Formats: sequence, structure tokens, C-alpha cells
Amino acid sequence: MSNSTALGIDIGGSHITAALVDLQSRSLIDGTWNRTRVNSQAKATEIIEAWAAVIREVFSKAPGEVKHIGIGMPGPFDYEEGISLMKGQHKFDSLYGLNVKQMLAESLEIDPSQIRFINDAGCFLQGEVFSGAGKGYERVVGLTLGTGLGSAIYTDGVAQDANLWCSPFKGKIAEDYLSTRWFVNRYKEVGGADVADVKALVALKDTDPKVMQLFNEFASNLGDFLLDFVKTGKPEAIVIGGNIANAADYFLPQVKKALQNAGFDIPVKIASLGEAAALIGAASLWYDLQTI
Repeated sequence: MSNSTALGIDIGGSHITAALVDLQSRSLIDGTWNRTRVNSQAKATEIIEAWAAVIREVFSKAPGEVKHIGIGMPGPFDYEEGISLMKGQHKFDSLYGLNVKQMLAESLEIDPSQIRFINDAGCFLQGEVFSGAGKGYERVVGLTLGTGLGSAIYTDGVAQDANLWCSPFKGKIAEDYLSTRWFVNRYKEVGGADVADVKALVALKDTDPKVMQLFNEFASNLGDFLLDFVKTGKPEAIVIGGNIANAADYFLPQVKKALQNAGFDIPVKIASLGEAAALIGAASLWYDLQTI
């Protein structure tokens, strides 16, 4: 067995993404990426078999007999025992109360101990700390800014969901101010037209001064939000990902300045691994077995 290779998996509400990860180079192995749609409303056995089929396909490209699997799984979920606790979320209801680890191991004909789970919200940050923008730090906060607000905190070697999307913020909740819908709604409020997303706003930046007004407001919101978290969580670094991070040039300098003005000279970095972060993060659960 090659302990320097593991399989990283990201389970989504409509898909499974998997790839082999070289734990020595901390990178994906070329040609092993597989993203397949899965019916999350199917029977439990059908879901497990769909996942297993993808895993077998990726394993067929593995060097030697690699059978170590790391899986980023949505919650609620018993990550230690591998039991699904998801219910009433319009996904994976048929898996509720079942031992997913055992069922998947049986389908793959491996020992359940060869499968490890991590919360999917923490998986992105786990990967960024392992081999991306957060590498070298012991305590890191991660945010994914997009359709919603994802948050995680890395400490003691593991990233976990910080679940900050619904935290009280400016009379509402944080996600109301730190997501794509805030940009879309706010642009309409200030007299703009309907836009689909932040990418569409960036395209209007040079012709509509209201766009930079929005980015300045967003920077103020994000700075205030992070300031509260930095005071309580005391991270060594902050990593920001998600689609909105692609427009970081228009808000990140203001955020950094706001933190510095408040007395916190903390690195705020843009995630560097993209979609690979979750896969690398999941596979990194097996880094302790690496052989060099």
C-alpha cells in the first residue's frame, strides 16, 4: 500500500466529486478527478452504490492498493461513527439513522476503519491549511462568500463548521449582508438594474459608480463582521473563498485596513486551491499515515 496517496471526496446535495491526492506533494493527482450527479432523494442503497461506483472508478487509477478514503459530508452527521443525521433537508433523507461508513465499506469490500469523515463546511479550510493559503498557521478562520455564507475555524489540526451564517448582525443575520443576494438586492435599492450575481456587477464597474459604492459598503460589513470574530476567536490568519472572493481586489484592501485600524494586523488571504480545496482537505485526514 502507498500511504502517501489517499482519496478525497466532497459530497454535495446533487453530486459527488472525488480525486486521488498525493499527500507528499499535497496536491491532486492529474487525471483522477471525477464529478458525478447523484439523486439525493433516491433509496439509501442506490445512493451508497452511486457513491461506491465513483470511488471504484477513481481507485482504478490509483498506484498500488490505495484504499484510504476521506469524505467531506454535509451535516448533521456523526463524523466519528459515520451515521447520517440529516432529515428534512430535501437531501439524503433515506440515509437518516444509517451507518453510512459501514454500508459504504461493505459495498467497496474494505474495512470501515479505512473511511474517515469531516464536515463539508470545514473541508475547504482543512485543504487550504494543508496546502493552500492557510498553510503554516495553527489557528485559522475561513469564510466562503457566495450564494450563502460558509464559515469554519481550524484549530488543533481539524477544521470545523463555525456555523456563523445565522449569527445576529446589524439587526438581521450575517448571511443577509455577506452573500450574493445582498449585492443583488442592494444594487436594486440604490437605483441599479437587476443583476444575476457579483460577476455581473464587476462588469459594470467602469460605467456605474454605484458598483464601487456597493463594494465599499460590503467591505465595511465584512470588516465589522470579522472584527467581532477576531476579538473572540483570536485566529492567526483569515482565509476567504467562494465566488465573491474573485472580486477581492474591490473590497479586500478596505477590510484589511479596517482590521489594522482596530489594532489587528492579521493576514487576510484569498483561498488558492479552488474546488480542489475540499478534496485535498478530506484526503489530508490520512496524512498521519504518510510514508516518505
